[in-house]
Amino acid sequence: MKRILVIDDETWLREMVHMALEQKGFEVLEAENGAAGIEAARQVLPDLILCDVNMEKVDGYLTLSSLRSEPATASVPFILMTGLADHAGMRHGMELGADDYLPKPFSIEALYAAVDARLKKVQTVREEAEKKLADLRDNISLMLPHELRTPLNGILAYGEILSAEAATLPPEEVAEMGQVIHESGRRLERLIENFLIYAQIELLGSEPQKLSALRKKRTEAPAGLIERHARAQAHQANRDHDLVLDLHDLPVAISEEYLAKIVDEVVQNAFKFSDQATPVSVSLAEVSGSVALIVGDRGRGFSTEHITKVGAYMQFDRKLHEQQGIGLGLSIAKRLTELHGGTLSINSHRDSSTVVTIKLPRAL
Repeated sequence: MKRILVIDDETWLREMVHMALEQKGFEVLEAENGAAGIEAARQVLPDLILCDVNMEKVDGYLTLSSLRSEPATASVPFILMTGLADHAGMRHGMELGADDYLPKPFSIEALYAAVDARLKKVQTVREEAEKKLADLRDNISLMLPHELRTPLNGILAYGEILSAEAATLPPEEVAEMGQVIHESGRRLERLIENFLIYAQIELLGSEPQKLSALRKKRTEAPAGLIERHARAQAHQANRDHDLVLDLHDLPVAISEEYLAKIVDEVVQNAFKFSDQATPVSVSLAEVSGSVALIVGDRGRGFSTEHITKVGAYMQFDRKLHEQQGIGLGLSIAKRLTELHGGTLSINSHRDSSTVVTIKLPRAL
């Protein structure tokens, strides 16, 4: 049974709403003013709150602001009831986080419609969140064992052979095994590094002072840095000749460390998801007052659905395409871009091409 809290200083209106909602099968709680409503909401965590705007001392706006500032009640659907539904007041309520307005006087049908609409929206959002959680769980359970075991198998197997038979092995085989161990170790290192970086940038986003300091960083001459890291990714993919560069030096408002990370992740993806002997282009130019890093390839591309789902631990069509990684790379690039006041967008055609555009503020 859904629980609804009604906050209003007019007894007759609370009782009327109470009776109407009970007839629809809801459990209804009442509070005679904003202060009492805040306390009741904290204690019972209702599924929906109906609150009058004009109340003495603690009005509807203060009630809404207080509940939105507390994690436990921040997401509870909140409908403001008012007889003064002017545009300025409605805008103020929406800015504070109100979900809807119910102008007084209202009919029972209007009350039912507003309540049903809010509860249905909450249910839809919850179902979408549960689906995303299920997708995330499936992706993690599918990819983590593979990503951890594959390099570990190489390290353990060749390490055991070297420790037991090193004296009898020819030097070229020892060197080959050492190379496999080294590459496997680098793969594990990158996996751990991405876990740590993702956790770090999520913490940065929740601390205003650190975020402000972050946005004061700058890279004066990004072209050289971008070229070095793009060429390193091309070399690692054995595709040095596929890299096409068009870089214009423009000071950008991001640290060299984080700019390098964005370049590494996006360029590596471009090589990973495109074929040998097809170009991967990397350009840096000014676009509409921002500095745009644009990376394009002629690989298998993303579907529109996949573009909207880009996020941590998300990989697409993994059952169809063998690939390394846990889906953190593009998410890290996106979050770093957003934390610096920029945007990351993807324009992709399935089985044809992908262009990733990262727009960052130009350093002043």
